[in-house]
Amino acid sequence: MSLLKKILAAVAGVVILGIAGLAVALSHNAACGSAPAGVPVQPMKAVVNRCYGPPEVVRIEQRARPVPGDHEFVVKVHASSVNPVDWHYLLGEPYIMRPSAGWGTPRDVYLGTDFAGTVEAVGRLETKFKPGDEIFGGGDGAFAQYLLLKDSEGVALKPANVSFEEAAAAPVAGITALQGLRDAGKLKPGQKVLINGAGGGVGTFAVQIAKAMGANVTAATNTGSLQLMQSIGADRVVDYSREDITQGTDRFDLIVDLSGNHSIREYRRVLVPNGIYVMGGDTDKGHWLGPLMGMGSKMIGGKFAGVDVEMFFANLTPADMTVLADLMQNGKVKPVIDRRYGLDEIAAAIGYQMTGHARGKVVVTIE
Repeated sequence: MSLLKKILAAVAGVVILGIAGLAVALSHNAACGSAPAGVPVQPMKAVVNRCYGPPEVVRIEQRARPVPGDHEFVVKVHASSVNPVDWHYLLGEPYIMRPSAGWGTPRDVYLGTDFAGTVEAVGRLETKFKPGDEIFGGGDGAFAQYLLLKDSEGVALKPANVSFEEAAAAPVAGITALQGLRDAGKLKPGQKVLINGAGGGVGTFAVQIAKAMGANVTAATNTGSLQLMQSIGADRVVDYSREDITQGTDRFDLIVDLSGNHSIREYRRVLVPNGIYVMGGDTDKGHWLGPLMGMGSKMIGGKFAGVDVEMFFANLTPADMTVLADLMQNGKVKPVIDRRYGLDEIAAAIGYQMTGHARGKVVVTIE
């Protein structure tokens, strides 16, 4: 073997060993740590995951009640809801997220995003909210009795005609639907939209928001959610266990795909020329790339199939939270709640959401 070949073989061996080592490091789950010793002076209950794993690893611990800084405020949380992002962080999957989420164990051990509650205390320079205001939105560590927020975060006043549980069901799913339809999908009044996988949390909001935007809505879902789709205003409901919507004669200006059960080429058959396909979710739960694998293949497939494929990630902004609040206040959107759990049942709540069978949202009451 020539010297060059020996050098290349050695380099290849080092690269392979490096990739193998990185794979082991990414996928390693360290043992669960213990809670800090002692009892806080002003304790509150909060859900934590001190290691990666299934819902059974979550614990309810006592932690100190937060104190607001100058531009911060504290909310007494009345309700929260479960989103896929919660169990992704709980599992530490896909593994590709671990360099930022934490190697071996999570950096941020507090779970939950969606919340609805009452402002308890405000910082010295806080002017946006005052004690007693009923608000809803998103914040890190929302599976807790109290939550610390900055006045720049995605929060809005809760509509008076909406319960705390309904409001807590809305932020992530509602904003995902709103921005997917309006921004990624560029939906206009009178257009025809297909929402595939319409029975879940995002789907139930997408059907109602699309109707509020003046669209003609076809909702594709499973057999158990057909009546639900009709009740929230879908113009046409398709049971995708019995009918393949991509083989039909209807043509759509926009497809919002929350299921990922068809290829881009199949969707192209039912898109009008210059129609838009929006990826709002994927069922792939692979350990390494998870839904990113399906999203990547759709992006590549769209290039070859000549389909405008839009991928986006929802951003909870105060402005869009206010839009969502107005839609609920005006009765155009009503959050759909499948099941309610108490804070001490958080493992069961996350486990049920992970099954993918929830019709609407899974809510956690925190009192």
